[in-house]
Amino acid sequence: MDYTKIPSPCYVMDERLLRANLSLIKSVAEQSGAEIIMAFKAFALWKSFPIVREYIPNTTASSLAEARLAFEEMGSKAHTYAPVYAPTEIDEILRYSSHITFNSLTQLQRFADKAKVADVKVGLRINPEFSVVETDLYNPCVPGSRLGILCADLPERLPDTVSGLHVHCLCESSAADTEHLIQAVETKFARYLNQIEWINFGGGHLMTREGYEVPRLVRAIQGFKARHPHLHVILEPGSAFAWRTGVLVSTVQDIVENSGVRTAMLDVSFACHMPDCLEMPYKPSIVGATDEVDGKPTYRMGGNSCLSGDFYGSWSFDKELQVGDRIVFEDMIHYTMVKTTMFNGVTHPSIAIMHSDGSFELCRKFGYADYKMRLS
Repeated sequence: MDYTKIPSPCYVMDERLLRANLSLIKSVAEQSGAEIIMAFKAFALWKSFPIVREYIPNTTASSLAEARLAFEEMGSKAHTYAPVYAPTEIDEILRYSSHITFNSLTQLQRFADKAKVADVKVGLRINPEFSVVETDLYNPCVPGSRLGILCADLPERLPDTVSGLHVHCLCESSAADTEHLIQAVETKFARYLNQIEWINFGGGHLMTREGYEVPRLVRAIQGFKARHPHLHVILEPGSAFAWRTGVLVSTVQDIVENSGVRTAMLDVSFACHMPDCLEMPYKPSIVGATDEVDGKPTYRMGGNSCLSGDFYGSWSFDKELQVGDRIVFEDMIHYTMVKTTMFNGVTHPSIAIMHSDGSFELCRKFGYADYKMRLS
């Protein structure tokens, strides 16, 4: 891909890479017998949904807006879970949902009758008190978590309105982690598995990452289904769908130096356009760059917002950077795009798709009106 011909700044998704991920995910579903649905919280580039629909028909939503997007752009009702539902939104959420999962018994009690009238399948989110996620910000099973119901807090018999359970405690995790999750659920919630029709093992199953043990995941699901043949198994990965499917193209606007640290000032922001880098934190790869190497031109990357901490680094390059050089951040399509902000009113990156036939589609260019209309 010739990045000099891409408008900057711009997120660019590669259709060929997306199709490769979708093909693998579809094969896992077919081999394991699980239903795999796409989580909008990680990937909601709806211009690509006609491609996604060729491989999987259903999605999971975390809000009214996501549920409506599933209905309007995927053409199917969503598996919806939110930590809490507002009474002003619940009727519309149910209109766009095939499944709805409640985070607490009180929310279930409040809205279960409405779900029954709407003929929407009802689930409860459980907390297995198990997770391999090391960053607390992304760990839903930390002590005192507000997400999911502990086994000790469930009644001996689930309410009749409940047809399924939903558990989510992985994040970009391995097949071995899925095995441990299944074991934790079977150990803690064994008495409930015969009371339900379906179970959703949530997201975090990063099956499209290089080195992921796909056959091990398939065996884990097959084993669970053999032990519980009456249960319909659902997985809802987000990152796996868009993992390494595209980039964020940016441009060096200036180079500043302070106390021996050189910073390449870009037309993108870590705080606004790559927030996970600061939250996790994690260091993204840059095309043509490496981790810091003594003796090579080395730069910190600086964002264009006024937040003091809007920077990351350092990276080394084969030659000195110049104003106008393209800086291309890899793997910027999952989560990154859905978490962006317009803080400071900085220009939001455009969104584009590089199609399999080599054609470039600029899907969206943002401007002043987008910033203004978010405010009042």
